[in-house]
Amino acid sequence: METATLLFLSFIIVQRLSELVIAKRNTARLLEKGAYEVGAEHYPVMVGMHSLWIACLLFLGYGESVSYGWLALFAVLQVLRIWILGTLGARWTTRVIILPEPLVVAGPFKYLKHPNYTLVVAEIIVAPMVLGLFWVAAIFTVLNAAMLYVRIGVEDKALAELRTK
Repeated sequence: METATLLFLSFIIVQRLSELVIAKRNTARLLEKGAYEVGAEHYPVMVGMHSLWIACLLFLGYGESVSYGWLALFAVLQVLRIWILGTLGARWTTRVIILPEPLVVAGPFKYLKHPNYTLVVAEIIVAPMVLGLFWVAAIFTVLNAAMLYVRIGVEDKALAELRTK
C-alpha cells in the first residue's frame, strides 16, 4: 500500500472516531442543559451507513493510489469542517439534539441552513474519489441523500415545533 493511501485512510478513521467521542461528550452536556433528542430511531441506520462507507474505503481503496487533485479538495473540505465544528462548539453532535435556545447563525450558518450536512455530502463524494472509487461515491451519495431526507425532515419539524412553543 502506498504511504499516501495509508495516511489518508488512517486520517479518516481517526477523525471519525474522535468525532464520535466529541459528539458523545457534547450530547451529554446538551442533555444536562435541558436539550432533548429527536430522530433517535434513524441514528443507528446512519451510523451503519457511515461505517459501511468507511469499510468500503478501507477494503476497496486499500491497494489504490491517491489522486492528489481529489486529495487537495478533501483538504479544503477539512478546513470547512473545522470552521463548522468551531462555530458550533459544544453544540456540535452527530445526533439531532434540540436545545431550547436560539440557533447558531454565525460562521457558515450565515450562508447555509445545514452546512454540516452539505459538508458530509461533499465528503461522501470526494473521499472515495481520492482513491478512484467512483461507485462507492455514487452508491453512498444516493444512500446519504435518503438518510438526509429523513434526518433533515425530523430536525426541521422539531425546530418548527420549538418555535411555536
